[in-house]
Amino acid sequence: MTKTHAGTTLPPGQQLIDFFPRFGRRLDQPPPTVPAQPTVIFGGVLPTPIEIAVDELVDTGRRDLDADFHCVAGWSVTGLHWEGAAFADVYRRYVAPAVPAGTTVTHVTVRGLDGEHFVAQLDDLLADDVLLADRLGGRPLDGAHGAPLRLVNPAQYGYANIKHVCRIDVHAGPPAAGPQALLDRLLESHPRARVWEEERHGTVPGRLIRPIYRVIKSFLLSAAVRRGEAGHHSNANNG
Repeated sequence: MTKTHAGTTLPPGQQLIDFFPRFGRRLDQPPPTVPAQPTVIFGGVLPTPIEIAVDELVDTGRRDLDADFHCVAGWSVTGLHWEGAAFADVYRRYVAPAVPAGTTVTHVTVRGLDGEHFVAQLDDLLADDVLLADRLGGRPLDGAHGAPLRLVNPAQYGYANIKHVCRIDVHAGPPAAGPQALLDRLLESHPRARVWEEERHGTVPGRLIRPIYRVIKSFLLSAAVRRGEAGHHSNANNG
């Protein structure tokens, strides 16, 4: 394992960097436009969808979280300071009472305004350190890092930490997968995406897929430097 400057360890295959870049598959596009009054819709097995304002949602047991962030491409930033509501508190307050009797929720699809989504196991999202965050580094989230609301799960790779959250669907089993683009099939996401187990890929062991991600990391981090994102403290909400 790799020692960080803080004396902690990084998950296998990760490299520490000193800034928090905007990263993802849609870097050729600007962040999505956020509605003036953003909301999150909860659906799936719920008989009637529930729509809740983001401001109301994050006031459900607001808390702080200091955590590291690990990208599947192989870079990590440490000591990010997030603020928001615990996913578990939101789930138990708004969602669990609306689940039909006799239905057991096992999976959750989190969707963003940018079209990205991730299907998580409910147990993973009910961990104590999973947030629906609206603030980073003491300031409201900006477009680069997920405004107006971001799922933060330090135990999972960044692709599971969906930005711009706008809808959360709960399911009584794994939902059927839709059609995938070629790149999505090649870089097949792991259903758990746990960083300490190096679950980078759905079928290929993490250590074997590292060289591919190393190339992606080098290219995209170089692009981030050209955009002027380097040189900021990693705990800042920079672009």
